[in-house]
Amino acid sequence: MKNRIIYALLFIFCFTISLMAKQEKYIKHTVAKGETVTLIAQKYKVTPYDIYKLNPDSQNGIQLDSVLLIPPSGEVAAYMAPKTNVNSTTIPPKNTNPSTHLVQPKETLYSLSKLYKITIDQLKAANGDLLNNGLKIGMSVKLPNAADAPSKTTATPTEISKVAISTPKVAAPKVVPSKGTVPKIQANAETSKAGITYHIIEPKETKYGISKKYNITIAELERLNPQIISDFPIGYKLVISGNAPAGNSTETTKPATVITKSPPLTISTSGTKKYLEEYVVKQKDTAASIAADYGMTEQELLSLNPELKKGVKLGMILRVPKGQRKEPVKKEQGNLMKSINTNARKQLALLFPFNITKIESDTINSTQARLKKDKFLNLTLDFYSGALMAIDSAKVLGMNVDIKILDSQETKNSSNVAALVQQNSLQTMDAIVGPFYQSNVEKLAELVASTKTPVISPMSKEDGKKYPNLYQSMPLMEVLRSSIFDYMKAKDGNIIAVIDSKKGSVKQYIQTTQPQVKIMGLSEKGTVIADSLKLLFQKDKLNYVVLASEKTGMILATTTAMLNAQKDYQVQLVILEPNETFDFEEISLTRLTKLKLLYPSFSRPNETDEANQFDAKYKKLNKILPNQYAIRGFDVTFDTLLRLSQDQTFEETVQSSSSEQIENKFEYVSNATYGYANNGIYILYYDTDLTIKKAL
Repeated sequence: MKNRIIYALLFIFCFTISLMAKQEKYIKHTVAKGETVTLIAQKYKVTPYDIYKLNPDSQNGIQLDSVLLIPPSGEVAAYMAPKTNVNSTTIPPKNTNPSTHLVQPKETLYSLSKLYKITIDQLKAANGDLLNNGLKIGMSVKLPNAADAPSKTTATPTEISKVAISTPKVAAPKVVPSKGTVPKIQANAETSKAGITYHIIEPKETKYGISKKYNITIAELERLNPQIISDFPIGYKLVISGNAPAGNSTETTKPATVITKSPPLTISTSGTKKYLEEYVVKQKDTAASIAADYGMTEQELLSLNPELKKGVKLGMILRVPKGQRKEPVKKEQGNLMKSINTNARKQLALLFPFNITKIESDTINSTQARLKKDKFLNLTLDFYSGALMAIDSAKVLGMNVDIKILDSQETKNSSNVAALVQQNSLQTMDAIVGPFYQSNVEKLAELVASTKTPVISPMSKEDGKKYPNLYQSMPLMEVLRSSIFDYMKAKDGNIIAVIDSKKGSVKQYIQTTQPQVKIMGLSEKGTVIADSLKLLFQKDKLNYVVLASEKTGMILATTTAMLNAQKDYQVQLVILEPNETFDFEEISLTRLTKLKLLYPSFSRPNETDEANQFDAKYKKLNKILPNQYAIRGFDVTFDTLLRLSQDQTFEETVQSSSSEQIENKFEYVSNATYGYANNGIYILYYDTDLTIKKAL
């Protein structure tokens, strides 16, 4: 299979793919007793996505005798979109001042608001309850004080071009990174004679980005510009500072739950004075959640508040950076599938380390021999095969995205990223997935930082340099560790740690960030004493035993002591990271299931019908079942395609919505000093029926 992919890459590599849906004749199916969407999809040889696309209400369940539209099997939209005339336009109704609009296919509230120069809120207000369930084709929508309907130009699709595999060395364009301070003069800012500073909203800009640029909060920005609370149109003139013109004022927003004193507290770091305020700890607050709310690490919070080493207590007053608290945003799970917009064409680049030039110039090893010994190439091809499945699913859903697949030609210390940026104008992309190595991802993020192009790191777990447009899709080890402790604390568990002498970093982490954990002492020989462990157990609580060791003897001794204590205590075994020692035959699966082994993971087991169908389709195409890298290739690529196919910018979808795919969850959170990190973590455990289940 991989051999075939290599040869295909040599001939079709770097072509632009356009995902365009085409009109089809549909089959009407009446739902029979016991039928599900998956069974119906299998019957007609289509995917559940096909049915959900044509029948959106079916995502909430199907009823007996209801009628579903089914696309004919075997018909798929062509990858290559027909060329579009650069002068083609979408013509609004002939009436120069219409009072109603007849809804056409693929129209959205957003597109109508732009067409008639009105806000979405005005449109909803004029139609009362009519729009509660969204737009329907053929619906007559009232237009509030509609202006002359403007013509809307459709962008010319990217020309199909083959990118040379061997690229000359090109000097990287000079990029001046932001230092986090407000520049004296902004390119799109202006100051009036009255002393009012304005800012013109540019493409890809967000409230968050502008608030950081001018060192104000989003709440303050909305107070000065109440019109942007429900809309954020490109070209709008924002008031940044000074006395706002009449009509621009609004009610004062509710203050955050903080206590401030005067004069303000300050700290000095690297010669820069930072103002602090005081925060009162509330119910269910943790050190991790407070640090995340203020865009800092737990260690930074601890350095300001050493008393936290004794634990977080209700009513404590903590020192935190003033004005840095982020308003909590409730992220809706899975709503991206319900709001796909196929009107606006987006551009996505995938940079994968195929290293084609090395394969072509290798006169010693054949392609087959190289595949046998090159693990990194195998990983790349697996990820790529999953990405192709994601592209196919996006095509079925009618997503309007042009895709460039490029060879990053990378090793851990080198890549051709700079040349690719210049040759393919990557700074104009709506998003970029790749490269694989952290240093190369960071270099790319820096090169396209001036256009705020999102760069998604697909595989790296490293924590390196920070850029505001960098999205770390793999959860970091620090997040994995803190998530499992947050879970145990939320269960009010008694937490005990058994740490062998070679795990000094784990011991230091627990002592520094999890001071409430009891660390069990070892014997002089570094072994576990069963009675010492039992003395730390509590009868009125669930006793979590965090085991950090790769020694078979220590694992057996600890688990045996726990099994013997089960008649008197509630106990559960916990690990903080994957441990291959648990796979050895000496440590039976039955032992781990009896102790319900608990651990954090960035992926989950998935036995749903949709997951099984994905496996079957992948096996049909590639003759093998997908491994973790193929599934991750699908999940990362499809999540990115979904976010690009919305009315919002990529960053805005990240701020408002999480996403869960076959095995991976994408729940990005921002940090004041860098871009976005994925906190999509699962807490899993071994159940007594010998399966792995989700605890959280």
